[in-house]
Amino acid sequence: MPWLADNPLISVVDDDEAVRESLRGLLRSVRFGVDVFASGEEFLSSHSAGGTDCLLLDVRMPGMSGLDLQRSLMTTHPEIPIIFITSHEDEELRSQALRRGAVDYLLKPFSEEALLKAVERALGPRMASITG
Repeated sequence: MPWLADNPLISVVDDDEAVRESLRGLLRSVRFGVDVFASGEEFLSSHSAGGTDCLLLDVRMPGMSGLDLQRSLMTTHPEIPIIFITSHEDEELRSQALRRGAVDYLLKPFSEEALLKAVERALGPRMASITG
């Protein structure tokens, strides 16, 4: 897929190692750069925050929740598009996340196609400049 030649960086924040590794494999298979983190705190303390083109973010994690991380990033890195991923169906959390600008809110288990379409939407203009 030549349109991913400049490898947008997708960061995954999820406390479940199996989810992190599965998403790493999927995203690398379509030639994205991928960084994975077990917590919001780990992501914030990394050097990846400033270079992340899209964030896949679990809602419920020990310590800082996904919504807490979203709130923090709204101040420090508002340009990062966020896709929430969760196994907990909660309409209030979904509404909060989307009201605060999340691109999507996917319920686990989600299809590879649904995730990749959400990432494409999140990258929006960048994808157009890569594909165009």
